[in-house]
Amino acid sequence: MVETPSTMLPLGRTAPDFSLPEPATGKTVSLSDYADAPALLVVFLSNHCPYVKHIAGELARFGREYQEKGLAMVGIMANDVANHPDDAPPRMAQEVENRGYTFPYLYDESQDVAKAYRAACTPDFFLFDGDRKLVYRGQFDTARPSLKVPVTGKDLRAACDAVLGGERPSEDQTPSVGCNIKWKVGNNPPWFA
Repeated sequence: MVETPSTMLPLGRTAPDFSLPEPATGKTVSLSDYADAPALLVVFLSNHCPYVKHIAGELARFGREYQEKGLAMVGIMANDVANHPDDAPPRMAQEVENRGYTFPYLYDESQDVAKAYRAACTPDFFLFDGDRKLVYRGQFDTARPSLKVPVTGKDLRAACDAVLGGERPSEDQTPSVGCNIKWKVGNNPPWFA
């Protein structure tokens, strides 16, 4: 299993726009839908990635807990489904049901949104404040499929607690690691080796 780290998009960047379908509901979800939220978390996920599977249960719990605190949250799947059919939209809808995700899980078929966020891996986390400025991009916690460390979401929880409390998270942030985004042939971004 090869670990791919997140690109660590510069802090302070404005959240790139998106308007993507949600396979579980058939709705389209856009960045503008969250204009009044005090914070927005965008997470790049996939169904088949062992790193996502490792944290999925705790991520679902985290979503329920922090959405009640006012956090807006979306998951985005950008993998090439022609070569990775386990990530196809019907499977995404099943994943929402199986995992108990209460946040929209969106399909980025063109991969343009993933490129705009400079997403590199799954999971890849991007937390924006009320002005939609990036304040955290890093790991969920130190747990990995190969480590005997409990999955807690400690790092992301601390960042969200800070933002929801009107403070800035620490800038000492550790990159997320996971499976690389499965780019379509000829669609590789410059940061993809």
